[in-house]
Amino acid sequence: MKHFTQKDILEAEKGFRRDFVNCLSGYKSLNLIGTIHAETKKTNLAPFSQVFHIGASPPLVGILFRPHSVERHTLENILQSKCFTLNHVTETFYKAAHHSSARWKDSEFEATGLKEEYIDGFKAPYVAASPLKIGCSLADVLTLAINETVLVIGSIEHVYLEEAALGEDGFIDLEKLGTVTSSGIDSYHLGKKLARLTYAKPDQPVKEI
Repeated sequence: MKHFTQKDILEAEKGFRRDFVNCLSGYKSLNLIGTIHAETKKTNLAPFSQVFHIGASPPLVGILFRPHSVERHTLENILQSKCFTLNHVTETFYKAAHHSSARWKDSEFEATGLKEEYIDGFKAPYVAASPLKIGCSLADVLTLAINETVLVIGSIEHVYLEEAALGEDGFIDLEKLGTVTSSGIDSYHLGKKLARLTYAKPDQPVKEI
């Protein structure tokens, strides 16, 4: 087994270090974040793998942004409009989702051919092709002192998903939705469920549900 110290990582070539560290946490969720500029109404779409659960009551989600030292349209739109959408990506449009990360002058929706969708008066655009869409309002913003990474916390206001993937117990079968996951910064994968397991208790064996 090859060993890397922090010194080895810091002294590695920039591209190697970026890809290496991005892969260390394993498979990550992949969401397209849809936003709109509060004044110009120009829409923006960008792929994010740093989206994670914060709480269920109230329902909260977190997103990590790189330091706000340059223009970051997604972050700036969220700060201005106070809302955004999260959209799961599927195999049918993951390449367009990846392409939305390019530095487009116009809206990434138009540039990549992904269609905007507005539902129930929510101001931020959803991705029409997404099988699971989440509408969020801005709940909090924190800048981490250690490296100036920005943590945006969103309050989940709306969820739209294909009903066939929703279980009676609230479990969402992402495999049925065809949700794509990612690793590193440019590798995409389809999930394959091994099993669902019972709640772990010290005096009971683990069983499949």
